[in-house]
Amino acid sequence: MKVRRLTVLIGLIGFAASVCAEAGSPIPAAAPPVLTPDVTKLRLASANALVFDAQTDQPIYAKGADIVQPIASVTKLMTAMVVLDAGQSLDEPVVIGIDDFDLLKGSHSRLRLGSELPRGEMLRLALMASENRAASALARYYPGGMDACVAAMNRKAIALGMNNTHFDDPTGLSSGNVSTASDLSRMVRAAAEYDLIRTYTTTPSYYVEVQPGKLLGYNNTNSLVRAGQWDITVSKTGFIREAGKCLVMLANIASRPIVIVLLDSYGRLTRIGDANRVKYWLETGKTMPASKALPRSTTTKRVSGTIVPTSSKSRASAKTATSVKART
Repeated sequence: MKVRRLTVLIGLIGFAASVCAEAGSPIPAAAPPVLTPDVTKLRLASANALVFDAQTDQPIYAKGADIVQPIASVTKLMTAMVVLDAGQSLDEPVVIGIDDFDLLKGSHSRLRLGSELPRGEMLRLALMASENRAASALARYYPGGMDACVAAMNRKAIALGMNNTHFDDPTGLSSGNVSTASDLSRMVRAAAEYDLIRTYTTTPSYYVEVQPGKLLGYNNTNSLVRAGQWDITVSKTGFIREAGKCLVMLANIASRPIVIVLLDSYGRLTRIGDANRVKYWLETGKTMPASKALPRSTTTKRVSGTIVPTSSKSRASAKTATSVKART
């Protein structure tokens, strides 16, 4: 009888201990609900597109998302990542050289031969204004030079699982820079881990002093950033003839971090209209009326390319500044 009582007592103690342990253990966090809007309600004009929920790590909408094609200046997000990974001083001067001139497409730049800016400023112009000479100079000043920079870009693409991506140059002017919408969603999420990339790609406008008393003003190439009606974390545009108009973003929509990749958009405003269609669809579950796809604020609002400095000396210098229209 004593043995039986002892066995029962030990069993009760074990049961009580297990209940206490369970009561004290943390309750597993509920998985975030999956967004499942009706995909038939989203009608995009871009040839290739991906809408990706970064919170659940799931695609919401895909259209030709695994088709390999040129990506133009979207390339510069990868250029920026490997430049920052190299850990070089952002205050070190970087000088525009003859090798930074675009002999492939003949694209325009107001950074003249010999223009000198700190590395951080070159990086800002490459990201927010898609300044090709700035991106080229950053790659030339990379440890080991241009070839080493491009090699690092390709290595990082592999490390990120971008298996259908290849880079030929740091600017995106080469049509040999190719990727897919699926791969680019990975790149956008990786770029969002860099504070400077988040800041620089979402700066609406900025000025730099290229020589004493002369300021050049630049606008962000994404009119959605300039309009200020979106909550954008990372943004980059791109255009060459072979790629069409491109746009990638990480933005908070319907209280979720959403990656939007739009490739090969035809026409000047198609990618902006498509982005607004995605936002409306996620927020309402409905098809956006055509009249709302391009709000007045994103098509007619002009944002000055020059931010007037606060000091009296700088304000006087700003009178000589010039502004530039968004290009890519």
